[in-house]
Amino acid sequence: MSRLQIRAAKLVVFSACLAPIVLLALRISGLYGSDLGPNPVQEVLHVVGKTGLNTLLLTLAVSPLRRLTHVNALIKFRRMLGLFSFFYVTVHFCVYAILDLRLAWDTLYVDITERPYITVGMAALTLMIPLAVTSTTGWQRRLKRRWVTLHLLVYPAAVLGLLHFFWQTKIDILEPTIYAVVLAVLLGERLWHRVRVARRRQ
Repeated sequence: MSRLQIRAAKLVVFSACLAPIVLLALRISGLYGSDLGPNPVQEVLHVVGKTGLNTLLLTLAVSPLRRLTHVNALIKFRRMLGLFSFFYVTVHFCVYAILDLRLAWDTLYVDITERPYITVGMAALTLMIPLAVTSTTGWQRRLKRRWVTLHLLVYPAAVLGLLHFFWQTKIDILEPTIYAVVLAVLLGERLWHRVRVARRRQ
């Protein structure tokens, strides 16, 4: 891919990642589609939370797709997708803390410590913070090999995020099950790739 093609593709990916929250803002304002239903806060939580999980899975899909297609330029989109995932997960937490709990910190503490699906969701967000902070090229140069080790945190963050989604789904678990299969395939491909690399070195 040429530089112009990469820039154009990045613009498309950026627009696609931004679209869910733009459409959500339009729904809130009443300018697009129907309203947010009988529980608008829960609808906002659902949209931004699932978008955060979607973009996180897309981030994990970049390397397997690069190996499958041999298009090395795909790696240039991973940082953007990862940062968008962190953005949506952070918005998800802020909506929960501000709009749902109305900054009732005592209630937030009880929820985090006593409600398992919120505990794992908070853990996922916590693991994503150092990934977002050190996502720049400057941090990558400073940390060197430690940067790669640090960014392995994306795997437990994805597992915890999926577990958060799974536990809060009370009736129809088909959707989180599909997400679990996708994540299993992505992690399984990475494991298989490492096994093949190790065998070649031997």
